[in-house]
Amino acid sequence: MPATVTGPVAELGATLMHEHVFGLSPEILWNWPDIPEGWDLETRAREAAAKLDALKAAGIDTVVDLTVVGLGRYVPAVQRVAELTSVTIVAATGLYTYDALPPYFGNRGPGSLFGGPDRLAEFFVRDLTEGIGRTGVKAAMLKCASDRQGMTDGCRRVFRAVAEAHLTTGAPITTHSHSASRGGLEQQKLLASLGVDLGRVVIGHAGDSTDLAYLEELVANGSYLGMDRFGIDTICPFDDRVAVVAAMCERGHAGRMVLGHDSYCFNDRFDAAVVRRRHPRYHLLHISQDVLPALRARGVTEEQIHQMLVGNPRRIFG
Repeated sequence: MPATVTGPVAELGATLMHEHVFGLSPEILWNWPDIPEGWDLETRAREAAAKLDALKAAGIDTVVDLTVVGLGRYVPAVQRVAELTSVTIVAATGLYTYDALPPYFGNRGPGSLFGGPDRLAEFFVRDLTEGIGRTGVKAAMLKCASDRQGMTDGCRRVFRAVAEAHLTTGAPITTHSHSASRGGLEQQKLLASLGVDLGRVVIGHAGDSTDLAYLEELVANGSYLGMDRFGIDTICPFDDRVAVVAAMCERGHAGRMVLGHDSYCFNDRFDAAVVRRRHPRYHLLHISQDVLPALRARGVTEEQIHQMLVGNPRRIFG
């Protein structure tokens, strides 16, 4: 049974595979707590729970919260949200960087100024098997990232540690990838070389691409595709995102796609008013309200939608 913020569950149900509850900037909050965005745990937890309850009413049962170190992960706040909402929340572990590691890790480990062992995998395994910090919440998914810079030395260390933690625990992996440079292929090559079964990997943000040949190559290598940025129309417009998912379904790949928005209930790293103006559909209800009807209109069947929302997440965490 997959681990969740409130404990193991027998069934995840309809699942959005790439979301975030909170994105926080700890050093900003420690030193300038009067930032306009404001942070009060109870207030923000109740706001987040209300958004998730609206999602539940729209037919979604579970969100995978891919907030890891580097994105402001603070699990005690997510625990409070989980107490207040009927939506199941799955936590993740890993480290988010496109380049250099945070100094705690960058100054330790192979190739660093001071050398010594690489503790990244140790921390990831502990999050998966014992719990995150003192919360007792076990992560159920590993996350690593690379972007337009490609596989930098820092990214490579994270991918190696994620692979080691995956091989130790069996936890599935998801990535942040840069589709414009076909970065998912580089990620697959490295993970495969480290012994990872690519059938246990989601190449995140694959849905930013309209290159069907690229997407089919990722699928042929065995991985799932994260069609998981619905609402971020400046990267790839709504109609294009829908058309690509529909085309991949028509080509028989519904069994290799998962859906999501990459959205936040609260994020102090962006100006919320600007985000709403530039991305009016970037919110948790967009898939339920807009994307699924558009997919149905393009001929995607209820069976295929169920596969992407229920069947594939079940297999990934199986």
